[in-house]
Amino acid sequence: MYPFLTIVLFAIFVCYDDQTSAKLWHDEQKVRNKSHLDHEFYLRYPSFQDVHTMIFIGFGFLMTFLKRYSFSSVAFNFLIAAFAIQWSVLIQGFFHSYHQGKIYIGIESMINADFCAGAILISFGAVLGKTSPVQLLLMTWLEVNLFAINEHLLLNVLGAKDAGGSMTIHTFGAYFGLMTSRVLYRPHLDKSKEREGSTYHSDLFAMIGTIFLWLFWPSFNSAITAHGDDQQRTVMNTYFSLAASTLATFATSALVNTGGKLDMVHIQNAALAGGVVVGTSGEMMLTPFGALIAGLLAGFVSTLGFKFLTPILASRLKIQDTCGVHNLHGMPGVLGALLGVLVTALATHETYGDGMTDVFPLVADGSRTAVYQGVFQLIGLCVTLGIAVIGGSLVGLILKTKCLASPPDTQCFEDQVYWEVPEDHHDGFQCLPGAKELDRDTRA
Repeated sequence: MYPFLTIVLFAIFVCYDDQTSAKLWHDEQKVRNKSHLDHEFYLRYPSFQDVHTMIFIGFGFLMTFLKRYSFSSVAFNFLIAAFAIQWSVLIQGFFHSYHQGKIYIGIESMINADFCAGAILISFGAVLGKTSPVQLLLMTWLEVNLFAINEHLLLNVLGAKDAGGSMTIHTFGAYFGLMTSRVLYRPHLDKSKEREGSTYHSDLFAMIGTIFLWLFWPSFNSAITAHGDDQQRTVMNTYFSLAASTLATFATSALVNTGGKLDMVHIQNAALAGGVVVGTSGEMMLTPFGALIAGLLAGFVSTLGFKFLTPILASRLKIQDTCGVHNLHGMPGVLGALLGVLVTALATHETYGDGMTDVFPLVADGSRTAVYQGVFQLIGLCVTLGIAVIGGSLVGLILKTKCLASPPDTQCFEDQVYWEVPEDHHDGFQCLPGAKELDRDTRA
């Protein structure tokens, strides 16, 4: 039923913008003497390709660490993302590009839809293996609406800056998913504990997702920033922050583990925290050494979270965070928002010059001081946390409805519940002879 509803809504409301319409673009070429090289496609599409790869390959393969849930991890990621981008084009369109009864879409609409899908997939990571496809689709549908509302409040009402989504994507997605997981708490999940582990090969596949995300994260943070110096600065800040978080992750992992050994859980996830932490401040004059400090701190905090905080969340707060989204997206997202507050408050016209118009337009035109803009950045973080926590809790209550076919406690993290699987996967656990199974208590 949903595909038909989407088609009807697209038919009624959605149309091409002036960069996509054959008539409007050629009229603009004549009036403004533009060439095809001035088209937005050439400036934005490379970034869109990178973001799209992160959503469908990066996120998908990062979740394949579960030894009996790899089909579901990749394919449900595929399903949720495809579902989310259609609905988000409509909902975000009503907030950002609705004029005279129509939603006008272009290449930037596609990027923003992928951003929304990214937030949903972060929430998916918190409930991975414990929900049915029907529950996931319903969660996606509801969360897209709340994501668009939060994004509108932050960017349009409060005038906050968050090009790379430390607040709107990572913080929102993480705490929405954590609260949904809290409401869906399973006291007897230990009945599926043996399925929650990984094998040598499932961890290797998950590392593929990590590498894709790590490589393309500079494009993610810079995809919708202003062209020119803003975009290049965002890429460079993200680049340095990721490198620093990777080194911090390796060092911290060896430090906290017995015998100085590395934990693949840490490497797969915490090494990416550098991209999250500069999502807000990446386009600002963070400076290269500032980006290195931010990445170092994010990698350190994220690794410690996986080692010490995740078990506490599960045992004391009853939050069963399958993928550890609190450590990769939640805490680094909040740190990134606070870093944005600091860098914003320190902004001066001497440092930014005419570039202040691109980064902080309200400061450039005198509507706000830099400190006042920083206050609005902080308010934006509080609003995001509020909507995520309340929204995630309400959605969790809805998902508890028995008719949504949630898997039983004894069949969580199991592909066989929803998929036709190879014979060697049917009874027992798929593990090649001699492959060492790794205990993933840090994810429990």
